[in-house]
Amino acid sequence: MKHQATPYLTFDGKAKEALAYYKEVFEGEVMNVQTFGDADFPTPPGYDERIMHAQFKKGALFLMVSDSFGEQSVTPGNHIALVLEFESEEEINNIYERLSKEGTVHMELQDTFWGAVYAKVQDPFGVIWDLNHTKG
Repeated sequence: MKHQATPYLTFDGKAKEALAYYKEVFEGEVMNVQTFGDADFPTPPGYDERIMHAQFKKGALFLMVSDSFGEQSVTPGNHIALVLEFESEEEINNIYERLSKEGTVHMELQDTFWGAVYAKVQDPFGVIWDLNHTKG
């Protein structure tokens, strides 16, 4: 793995408000904001202005943020995932296989439009893992 797991916070349409709040509280920087409307991805009506992905940084503090998508509901306990960035496709394949064996797959391991191999798996203990390997 490339580095420590990164917290990924998901909100139900309030990601912009949360980012503004964190910017004020921590005096940090909001970066790489992409809305669902910006993405080359089919989105439900009314989602164009919701945040698909954004980053927040202040010193060593680094968070990723998005709004929920489609039927995904956000409740305390399922709105935080840990993101792992992998060095190789072999490494992500091995971890995905092990996690999905006893876990619940939320998104199958697949190529993405952002140039990565990605999957989302919830382990048997309720922890949600976003697995990502950026190609190239």
